[in-house]
Amino acid sequence: MTDEIRERLSRTRRVPTPWNDDPARGLGGARLDALLDRWANGYDWAVHERRIGELPWETVGENDLRVIHQRAADPDAPVVVLLHGWPDSVLRFERVLPLLTDVHVVVPALPGFPFAPRLGAAGMSASRIAGMIAAGLAELGHERYVVSGGDVGGTVAEILATEHPDRVAALHLTNVAPQRALTADPAGLAPDAVAYLDRTAQWFRTEGAYIAAQSTRPNTLAVALGDSPAGLAAWLADKLESWSDDSAFTDDELLTWITAYWVTGTIGTSFSTYTERGGLPGRIEVPTVLSVFPRDIKPEPRSYAEAFFDVLEYVEHPAGGHFAAWEQPAAYVQDLRRAIELGSQPL
Repeated sequence: MTDEIRERLSRTRRVPTPWNDDPARGLGGARLDALLDRWANGYDWAVHERRIGELPWETVGENDLRVIHQRAADPDAPVVVLLHGWPDSVLRFERVLPLLTDVHVVVPALPGFPFAPRLGAAGMSASRIAGMIAAGLAELGHERYVVSGGDVGGTVAEILATEHPDRVAALHLTNVAPQRALTADPAGLAPDAVAYLDRTAQWFRTEGAYIAAQSTRPNTLAVALGDSPAGLAAWLADKLESWSDDSAFTDDELLTWITAYWVTGTIGTSFSTYTERGGLPGRIEVPTVLSVFPRDIKPEPRSYAEAFFDVLEYVEHPAGGHFAAWEQPAAYVQDLRRAIELGSQPL
């Protein structure tokens, strides 16, 4: 690990609050202290950096889109595109790569996120990112593919399917784009979908402050998080742990995802899709598989998803959360293969 991080961690000024270990008020003080101690004493970023660097990286397109490109032995194998979200990176999919050696896999490092080239974040909306990915895939020689993702990556997937229906054979999603809940018309929804909107509104009131901060005051927040490893760890670990199932991460795994943001200096640019908001497409007719994991932020009922997608498979799982590809890789891949089968049907 860099000497800079250790030096900064040694000067951490812990700021107590009256709710220091109340999990409803954010990451607890004792939990943060344990993470920071491990980060400063014993955690070895070099080991993880070396492993990440050995992944099959390529750079494509006029905007230098950086992707993991795992090619199958069969040149005619199906193509799968895996799209991560926030607050993670391509590392979300590390555990599924060994399970997908029979298909071509492309995992873009979304612009503004860890491992992507440093690009200006201005205008870096989900729609612009979708266009960059489509262009990059064409340069790689992939003309038709299944797109899988969640969170920001799910939103990008929805836009890809709308703007390039001739290329996107099927969708595999772990959530519906959350912005849809802000504009959905309850009059056209089933009762359980309306109830879901009520639950979502409550979630935004109690848990959505980070969205407001990242979308309206990214400059201010980026200084606080980008200059303090303790602040960055608190902000990211709070989400990574509360949005995932129990024991989803060891301390070193959690620190690797956090360190990826620190060493690449991307926490500020990772806010770009929150700040650069764009419209969402209407109903998408691409065949869709929706995987629902119980510890995810806002698991959607089937009726709600069907208002926006041609949902041919709706799979509820007994375990897993927001980072399902990491938490439950076998279950994730099983559902992804359902989408691959749907995408292989004749047009």
